[in-house]
Amino acid sequence: MVRAVNVGSTGQLPMAEWRSIAEALGGSDVATYLRSGNLVCTPPTDVPEFERALERRVADRFGFFREVVSRSSGELTEALAAYPFESHEPKFAHIVFLTAEPTADAIASARSIDAGDDEWAVRGRELFLRYARGAGTAHPGTTKAAKMLGVPGTARNLTTVQKLIDLATV
Repeated sequence: MVRAVNVGSTGQLPMAEWRSIAEALGGSDVATYLRSGNLVCTPPTDVPEFERALERRVADRFGFFREVVSRSSGELTEALAAYPFESHEPKFAHIVFLTAEPTADAIASARSIDAGDDEWAVRGRELFLRYARGAGTAHPGTTKAAKMLGVPGTARNLTTVQKLIDLATV
């Protein structure tokens, strides 16, 4: 998953080119889902090396840097199963896949921020969010708390996470 592409007029990354980049770097069984940077493939090398190569290629080709965050189908399945909040609507339920695990101190500092009716929890490299009124109307404290974790990540709603699992296990 690549963070913050095809949102507004910045960070435009056509999915056909995203697939082409992954294939050129040796990825196999390449597929994308939606326009938000979701890529499913089998990497040719160790995952962190492939992530960095994807980031460099996007930066070289499109002139902007975006983090690439990978999870195996098993890790996606575990994250989806671990979602700690009740949610009946995907627009309220998200998992932010972080590039690293936040420190205990960062989590404690973020906890001091009022998130209104929104809820969040961190487990390992995942930040789980339940928005009271949808992601587009998140409480400002929720956004601030997430930034205080000090670790970039990319969010996907639970429907998208399930679709990525389905694509990865075909």
